Amino acid sequence: MACLAGKVAFITGAARGQGRSHAVRLAEEGADIIAIDIGSPTDLAQTVKEVEALDRRIVASQADVRDSGGLTAALDDGVARLGRLDIVVANAGIVRFGTVEELTEQAWRDVIDVNLTGVWHTVKAAIPRLRAAGGGSIIIIGTGLKGKPNLGHYAAAKHGLVGLMQSLANELAPDMVRVNTVHPSAVDNDMIHNQLLYHQLLPDHQGDITRQEIEPVFQTLNALPVPWVESVDISNAVLFLASDEARYITGVTLPVDAGASVK
Repeated sequence: MACLAGKVAFITGAARGQGRSHAVRLAEEGADIIAIDIGSPTDLAQTVKEVEALDRRIVASQADVRDSGGLTAALDDGVARLGRLDIVVANAGIVRFGTVEELTEQAWRDVIDVNLTGVWHTVKAAIPRLRAAGGGSIIIIGTGLKGKPNLGHYAAAKHGLVGLMQSLANELAPDMVRVNTVHPSAVDNDMIHNQLLYHQLLPDHQGDITRQEIEPVFQTLNALPVPWVESVDISNAVLFLASDEARYITGVTLPVDAGASVK
């Protein structure tokens, strides 16, 4: 029997990349999905198609995690149509680059608003629904547990998620709601495979950088001899934390990072 049969999961940033992978992986194990994303309707429609191909229900809508009212309305609609809420995957995030000294007010605000405040909006909207279900699991997608150059605002937001998670784990434990974070290293998707990031890692390179040229650079970031992990590797960790196999795991920071955090 599928380990999430009868469960409903709310996933933010579900239109592509890790978010779509989380939706599909949880649906494979029997969950119905409430999916939101601010991005392309075509991408979100593809997530819907892949979940429905597994004979699971999905309610998908465009919503911005920075907009608490719109996010809550989308969640309420999904719960009204699917009947309950058991799992939350706070996945939506963005990345920008720049030294702390050169960051603009807007660049700082955008990253903090999506990556930290957006997670607060997500869990705040979900808590009453999880309590009504008699418990549940919140999984917050973080990142590497180190600060890195040109990512001060991103690191501040993602480190803030650990403190938020630990507070939530204590506050919600009496309601049997578990709260944990998952911390990937580089994940093989569009967030890392772009010329902007490639040139951050190889600043002296002239012209376009190929995937083959950047691969050994990414590999130096990990303890294991691999350049990156796959979205499904993160989704498998999300699945574990959402399942009853992790029923007594709360307040944990789980790296799925090929050893990047200990390198």
